[in-house]
Amino acid sequence: MKINKEDIPVTMQAPGTIMRGLPGYGGMTVAFNQMPAGTDLAPLFQGLKNNSCQCPHWGYVLEGAVRMKYDDGSEELLTTGDVFYMQPGHTAVVEQDTKLIDFSPEAELKEVMNHIAKKMAEFS
Repeated sequence: MKINKEDIPVTMQAPGTIMRGLPGYGGMTVAFNQMPAGTDLAPLFQGLKNNSCQCPHWGYVLEGAVRMKYDDGSEELLTTGDVFYMQPGHTAVVEQDTKLIDFSPEAELKEVMNHIAKKMAEFS
């Protein structure tokens, strides 16, 4: 089972941002996301537990830099070439234009993405 990252269906799009996702990878959703520098994801998580994403993600940063902020107060900078695990309870700020691939449990990701879609509708 395989797919080219560019062929993963677009699930959400905004200026400079393309989020792609496809469930069905052994209970996981594969995603290829592109986000511009300056993107702060925190407003999209407002209303979730601790106002943060509660879905874990495993992946790889193809290019760019993203500052992760965790509910426990810790932070880390993910940069080009990093393999990562984002624990539940996080937000992020994109510091450099970023492209990354991640894998997330289908049910948890669907809940977060539904919440984000509602938030984006409020902003428009």
